[in-house]
Amino acid sequence: MIGKYFVTDAHCHIYPEKIAARAIAGTDGFYHEHSVCAGTADGLLKAENSEGVDRFIVQSVATTPHQVKSINEFIAGEVEKRPDKLVGLGTLHPNSTDIKGDIKHLLDLGLKGVKLHPDIQGFKIDDYRCLKIYELCEENRLPILMHTGDSRYDFSNPNRLLPVLKIYIDLTVIGAHFGGWSIWEEASRKLCGTPNLYVDCSSSLPYIKRETAKEIIRRYGADRVLFGSDYPMRSPKSELDAFLSLELTEDENQKILNKNACEIFNLE
Repeated sequence: MIGKYFVTDAHCHIYPEKIAARAIAGTDGFYHEHSVCAGTADGLLKAENSEGVDRFIVQSVATTPHQVKSINEFIAGEVEKRPDKLVGLGTLHPNSTDIKGDIKHLLDLGLKGVKLHPDIQGFKIDDYRCLKIYELCEENRLPILMHTGDSRYDFSNPNRLLPVLKIYIDLTVIGAHFGGWSIWEEASRKLCGTPNLYVDCSSSLPYIKRETAKEIIRRYGADRVLFGSDYPMRSPKSELDAFLSLELTEDENQKILNKNACEIFNLE
């Protein structure tokens, strides 16, 4: 809790301690970045990382189909240890031979949605292999938090996302990084007004000007934006400080910091 705001960080990655360093090194190499945190649930909950944040939505990404089951069980296990602090999302992979079974399993585990990363998992958002995922997530009311945007590639840019949103009109998608990492303004202009799309502000505020961030938020509308830190790349505390420095209205802050996440993921 910070001041009058209950805060939900809707974008955190966690890994088992034995592989966390290797997983972080892979992501850092992909983005030419240097993560500042340890990448474990214990590290996430340390006061120096999480001061002011009340709840964390945690996830990981399967780079091969055989990782799906073990990752989802790991996330569910970490949530079970700290249900007051953690909410879990599952992972899926479009090359799985049993996507329906994978979704049943993550629902049985109590996970609240799905995380996909087209660029790292190696598929285009509108790839035919993904259509079963979208169909079943729509049917089961499972929101998808999806990495979106990269000026270097064409896996997850708006031209790939928009056709899916227009076909699966009852599917809720949260486009990470204001809907377009490294193409923030372009993405916001193309994607704003899409009724089944939300975005989060993770891995965005350090790269864009304060006024630009406010413009993007208001272009989408505060009822369409979630707060997210992208832990372990950045600490939730530092990202929360950066977000509050935007000096949005009280109503905008209430929606972005918690209300929208509660509505999407059916949280109290």
